[in-house]
Order: sequence, then C-alpha cells, then structure tokens
Amino acid sequence: MISNSPIQDYPIQPVSFVKVQIKDDFWSKRIKTHREITLPFVLRKCERTKRIDNFSIATGLKEKGKISKLHFDDSDVFKIIEGAAYSLNVKKDPELEDYIDDIIDKIAAAQEEDGYLYTHRTINPNNPPLIAGKERWELVSVASHELYNVGHLYESAVAYYEATGKRKLLDVAIKNAELINRIFGLGKIESPPGHQEIEIGLIRLYRATKNKDYLKLAKFFLDIRGNKDRKGYKDYISIMSNPGQLLPLSGEIKLQFNQTHARVIEQEEAVGHAVRAAYMYSAMADVAALTGDKEYINAIDKIWDNVVSKKLYITGGIGNEADGEAFGKEYELTNLHAYNETCASIANVFWNHRMFLLHGDAKYIDVLERTLYNGLISGYSLEGKRFFYPNPLESKGNDARSPWFVCACCPSNVARFIPSIPRYVYAQNDNTLFVNLFISGSTSVSIAGKTLNLTQETNYPWEGTVKMKIYPNESGECSIAIRVPGWTQNKPVPSDLYRYLNNSDARATLKVNDELENIEVNKGYVYIDRTWSDGDTIELELPMPIRRVLAHKNMKINAGKIALERGPIVYCLEWPDNDGDSIFNLGVDDDETLTHEYRKDLLNGVVVIKGKQFLAIPYYAWAHRGKGEMVVWINRKPNK
Repeated sequence: MISNSPIQDYPIQPVSFVKVQIKDDFWSKRIKTHREITLPFVLRKCERTKRIDNFSIATGLKEKGKISKLHFDDSDVFKIIEGAAYSLNVKKDPELEDYIDDIIDKIAAAQEEDGYLYTHRTINPNNPPLIAGKERWELVSVASHELYNVGHLYESAVAYYEATGKRKLLDVAIKNAELINRIFGLGKIESPPGHQEIEIGLIRLYRATKNKDYLKLAKFFLDIRGNKDRKGYKDYISIMSNPGQLLPLSGEIKLQFNQTHARVIEQEEAVGHAVRAAYMYSAMADVAALTGDKEYINAIDKIWDNVVSKKLYITGGIGNEADGEAFGKEYELTNLHAYNETCASIANVFWNHRMFLLHGDAKYIDVLERTLYNGLISGYSLEGKRFFYPNPLESKGNDARSPWFVCACCPSNVARFIPSIPRYVYAQNDNTLFVNLFISGSTSVSIAGKTLNLTQETNYPWEGTVKMKIYPNESGECSIAIRVPGWTQNKPVPSDLYRYLNNSDARATLKVNDELENIEVNKGYVYIDRTWSDGDTIELELPMPIRRVLAHKNMKINAGKIALERGPIVYCLEWPDNDGDSIFNLGVDDDETLTHEYRKDLLNGVVVIKGKQFLAIPYYAWAHRGKGEMVVWINRKPNK
C-alpha cells in the first residue's frame, strides 16, 4: 500500500526537484548532457557488460552464457533506473520509459519466489561467486553485497513509481523487503550489511509506504554494528580477521573498514571506507529525523566535526587512502595519491544535505557546495561519457577519465545524481523558504498556506550577483532565508582546517526592492520577514575576490603552498596553459597581483585566474585536453 498520511520527519524539507526549474548556463548544460548523452551511454554500457543480461539469464529468458564480472553489478542497473526516473520526472520520454519498463520486466522475472534478488547466485546457485558465500547471507557482513544491491533497488523503485505511477518495480522492492524483514532482526540473523546502503533504501521505502517495519529494520541494521552482545558477533570477528581474498585490503584487516568497530552511537571519528561511512551517516540522520533519536544526532555531529576539521580536502572530497578507499589519519590529506572517490563526494553531498535538514545551519550547505562544484563534478567529463574513479589533487601526467570501469559504481552513481541537482537548491519549513544554492531558474512552493513563486537570475559561479523576484498567489507574510556563503565571511570551511592568507573586507550586500538591508547572519542565513507582494525583488551581491588558501599547520604536505579560490570554485594549474618548466616548479608570491577573466571558448566557458607566470583553471575542468601535469597546491615561491 502507498499511504499519503504524514510522518514525523526532518524539521526542514527539501523542495522537490520537480518543483524546481533550472535555466542557468552552468547546470542546465550538464543536466541536458546527462539526459541526451550520459543516460543512453551508461545504459548501453550495462548492455555490453552483460549487467542487464544477468536478469534475463537468472530467470531463464536467455540461455546461460557470459555474465557480468562483479557480484554487485545489479546495483548499477538499479542506480541508472533511479537516474532515468529523475530525468523522466523533468521531461517525458516515451522511448526511454519503454526501455526502462523492459528492464523492469526482466528484473521482476529474475526475482525468486520468496523475494530474493541477487542474480549472481540465482544464475548459478551451486557455484556462486566466492565472495558471496556458499549459502544466502553467509558473507553478508563482509562483502557479498546482497543487501547493498537491494538498497539501490528500493531507491530506484520509489523514484520510478513517483515519476511514472507504475508500481511493478515497487512491488519487487516490497516483496524483497518483506523477505529481508522476515529473516533479519534480533533473534534472527543478526548481521550488519557489509556495505551500507540498504538502510537508506529502507527509509525511502518507509516514506513511500508508511510501513514502520522498514524503518525498524533500517535502525536494526545500524544498531547491530559494533554491538558485541549480539548473537554471532564472534563469528563475524573471525571472518573479518581472516577474510582471505574477500576484501581488497592490504595489511591487517580492521573492523573500521565498514564501521563495525563500535556501536554507531559511540563513534566519533570518520574511519574506514568513505562511501560506506557517508552512506551510514546519511542513514543515521534519516533515522534520527524519523524517530527523534538524539544519540544518533550527537554521534553524527561529532563525526561531521571530525571530517570538516581534519579529513576534508579543499575540493570537498573525502577518503584519501586508496587502500580500502578509506579515510586516513587526521590531517593526512595527500595530493598526488589522494583517492577522493567520486562516489564518496556524492555521499558527502547526501550527508551534508541531511545535516542541514536536521539543523538548519548553512555551514552544511557550504560543505555541500564546495563538494558539488569541485570534488564531485571533477569525476564527470564535460561531454558526459568519461569518468574519474579517484580524483587526485596532483598529477604527474598519468591520469585520464575512463568511459567505464569493471567496478562501475561511479558512472552509475553520477547517472543517478546529476538529474537530482535541483533538489538541493531550495528547502522549506512551515513559514520559511531557504535559498541554498544560487542557480538561475524558478520554483513554486506552498508557504504558510499560500503559493509562493520565486525566480533567480544569476551567472553564478562566475559572478556573485543574484537577483530574485517574488510572485505570491496572494499577499502574505513569510520568511525567505538566503544563505550567505562562508567564503564571503573569510571562512573557506567551517573549521580551522583551511584559512585565507589575507582576510577580505568585502562583504555580501542585500537589497529588497532596491533598498539596502542590514545583514544579520543567523546560522549562515539572512532572514527576510515581510508581507510579500507581486513583483518584490531581492538582490544579493556576493563579492568574489581571488583568495589564497592556506592549509592547517598539521597538514605538513602543503607547507609553503597555497591553493587558489574564487567564489565556490577551487583552481588548479594544468600543463596546456603553462609553458616551459614543470608546473610543480611554478610559484606565486604572496603580494603578486592576480587577475581573472571569463574565457567563453575554453572548457565550455570558465573564469580563469592569471598570474605573472601561470594561468589557473577550475579544478573540475582538468584532464580534458590530454594527459599531463596538474597541481592544486601551488608553491608560494617559485621552486628554483
């Protein structure tokens, strides 16, 4: 059953992306590229790599033959369906919808009678992949991904139902969730998922169906982590201590890898696999919002502070270690070997958005924006068909985006994320509309019982002028809260991990109906409370001087170096723009005058920064002109 009855949830709610129209020159290009190029491209890749065939073979619709390589390949198909659903929500496409319907028919047919869905076992139940275990759920705590896969199934099923009204995939998801609920829980199978994701999927299924069993099960999967009193804990320790070839880790295997070293409410430091971690923190925020669990909130508050104070890259990337795709030690943020998986940046956006919805503080959107404009879209090429898995901050010339990977989690994650970007622009509670991101377009929301239409006009992120117009369906009083980014207040991040070399006296200004307003910032927002009339205007001016960024003194690797920023954009030096010696030898004096200019014909249009001996481009746009050197952290003096 799908229920429309209200449930306890976040005090602030995102404005649905279907109510947000984007018409800017920056994001609209990427969303169009996703719809016309990326989505067809990744679907073809799923065909060619046999990911879609897996479902046909599992059900006998196709003779047994070559299947895809990895036991979690089902999840890529589910993620791409989710991305297709978001795209269909924005623009109807009967051909795409028919194609997805055909895939869904195959998925439904591949589901076993009791609801189990895991093609690599169904295809060959007597000889499943080693990492899957001989029996169902045998290695679910390590790396079978049986629960991870269906977490993505649940998310895609709800998204596709919301986009099309068709519930075939939703019925598959519910049937599987009922199976999971029957066999997992206290006194039943007490194993945590090896890769967190089902928790987020279950919560999404709960929101759609209002079936509290799904919320309880999501909380169970979180609470069982690190719980030494649970049945089977010793067996789990034994498996994790001697996993053979089950996990791609070198050296000593630690429970920190998938955050099972302690109960989730006792964890204070971000450790282990970064994607798993940020998915878990996102699920904890969801459960906290839905249940009011303050212990969850206290835990993720502490972990967030740890990340932002000691483990966040200047690009917003997380997870610096290739070994385990993991968070490293505090302040251990290498450049050349920085991992910064694209999936981890997407997960970081998920987590920070939820933290904002919980707390209403713009510092979370500051981190979200930094990640979005830098460490996330760097993983996605401008033409829409190449991807980075890691996103390093330096290159000696060996790095290039790839059209696909054997482990294709990043391309499929990008495919579901890009069309959802409009959902991060606005949020609301009963009486306030929050303007979080500055993107030309419009939205229509119900505030204080009245419909409020708002338009934005801006050339952000290249310019800091943002003009808004308000069109209420009838005059009424409400509040519009406009984010004042931390970088306009001399805070590159909401901690001391990074700071600007020199503070700027330039401050954001705000006008309402051409009258200058006094800016009083409350948790990063300026609240404008008034009775709005048709055609009222708000003009925000965000100064965008070029800023030199210094890293914390404990980040030894960046001693004697600076990074360059302008507005929300982090810059880098790349080989095609800097002739002569290695760019690693270039430097910028502290008192050197730097200038900027817009280059329409470069990299789909970018603002560049120029110095006496260098030109810098936005970090997200590197690696589009062949392999070569790149560096984010630049010498403060030329290296002779």
